[in-house]
Order: sequence, then structure tokens, then C-alpha cells
Amino acid sequence: MKKGVFTKGAFALSMTVFGTIGLLVRFINLPSGEIALYRAIMATLLVGGFILVSGGRIDRGSLRNNLILLLLSGGAMGINWILLFEAYKFTSVSTATLSYYFAPVIVTVVSPILFKEKMTYNGWICFAASTVGLVLITGIGEVSIGHLKGILFGLSAALFYATVMILNKFIKGVDGIMRTFMQFVAATLVLLPYVILDGGFHLGELSGGGVVSLLTVGILHTGVAYCLYFSSLGELRGQEAAILSYVDPFVAVIVSVAVLGEPLTPMQIIGGILILGFTLWNELSGISVNKQK
Repeated sequence: MKKGVFTKGAFALSMTVFGTIGLLVRFINLPSGEIALYRAIMATLLVGGFILVSGGRIDRGSLRNNLILLLLSGGAMGINWILLFEAYKFTSVSTATLSYYFAPVIVTVVSPILFKEKMTYNGWICFAASTVGLVLITGIGEVSIGHLKGILFGLSAALFYATVMILNKFIKGVDGIMRTFMQFVAATLVLLPYVILDGGFHLGELSGGGVVSLLTVGILHTGVAYCLYFSSLGELRGQEAAILSYVDPFVAVIVSVAVLGEPLTPMQIIGGILILGFTLWNELSGISVNKQK
């Protein structure tokens, strides 16, 4: 019982940490690509260290067989970070996060094409309700150019995150923490030339607060949070993990409104509930169907 409570607590804590990343990124006065690169480098070092300390074994055969998929998914992860950080610059953290959580809906829609899975009745309802929710989040009739750009960046980040999720379905024989480590390495390799070509490095221009925020994003929000996430994920039932994963957007909305003082209209609240509520419902119903099989 105690182990179960600890596992759930560790998973919920990782989700809580993920939910506060938008707050920290606001204090890092660097281009989004550069923030993403430093995040990838620190995460690679920390997760790699965790694998060594925990006695994890590297299955070179599995890594070799999945190398292209690992590189592609890692590159998509890096681009996803850049786009999400850009979204934070143009719109509120809550709006960017809710737009980003459209990723599972994208996966639901393309799965019948890629995996020959039948689109369920629940899936169509989730897609329709989430799309309505997204329209409500835009603020209907009150859309500024910056706000719209933020939503588009958030949706673009969701598209690349959905790409990571889809590619992960094709990766076989590589456990979660090792897969993520390799994706961090790949993200670093993709982001490094991008940053060099996009104006180079500006780390020396950061204030003390910016340095602390950057280190926190790299160490706590990526290295520590991912280790907590994967060390607890395997011990949770699918339904438990699905429910607890929504701590992330909930915390992000609370931080946006209560800490940053960013407005959230009643229509946007309804939109967020539609996206998160119906996506969660679709995930839980999918887990139920899989168990019956």
C-alpha cells in the first residue's frame, strides 16, 4: 500500500513539475531554440547519470535496430520544445498549455491511418468536443494577432509531440528511460546546429535570475522530472497514469492565473474543460477496451 502511494506521489510530483515549466521559461531571456538546447544537454547528462547509477543496461542491438526512429523522435522532441517555448512568449501559459494538449487528439485521428485502428465512436466525440474547445480557447471575436500566434505555436508543438508519441509506438525493445535518454541525445544533435545558424549563443547575457531559471528547467523540470516519471510509470495501472497525467495542465492553468495574473475568460475555461475532459475520457475508455481484449 505504501509503495503504491509513493509511486502515485512520485508520478503526480513529476506532472506538477512539468506544469510549472511555463513560469520558469518566462524568466529566461534567450531564444527558444537556445533554451531547448540547454535543456536537452542538461537532461542528457542527468538521465544518463541516472541510468548509470541505477545499473541500467544498454541493449546495443535494440538501440541499433531503432536508431533511425530514436533520432527522428528526438529531433521532433527538440522542435516541439522550441515551438512550445515560443507559444509562451505570445499568449498566456494556460492557453499555450491547453493548445499543446491537443496532441492526444491528433494521435487519435491519425491512428486509423497509420496503425489501421478503427476510429471509435468515443474517438469521434473526443475529436469534435476538443475542436470546439480549441475554438473557445481562441476567444472568438477577441483574437489579437499575438494571441493567435501563441495558439498556432502551441498547436504546432502539439503536432510534433504527437509525432513523438506516434514514433514511440514503432520503437521496440527499448525501455522508457533508455528511449528518452537517446531522444535527449538526438534532440541535442538537432538543436545544436539550429542554434548556431539562428544567431549563436547568448548565455553570457542572462541575468542571475535567468541562469537560475535555466538550471531549474534543465535539472528539475527535465532531468529529475523525467526520472521520477519513468521510475513510477511502470508501477501504475494505465487508468491511474492517464488520470494523474492531467495534473500537468491543471497546475499550468493555476500558475498562469494565480501566479502570473494572466486572464482566463469563462469561454476559455469551458474550452479547456472540453479538451482535457473529453481527451481523458477517450483515454480511459481506450484503456477499458484494451483490458476487455
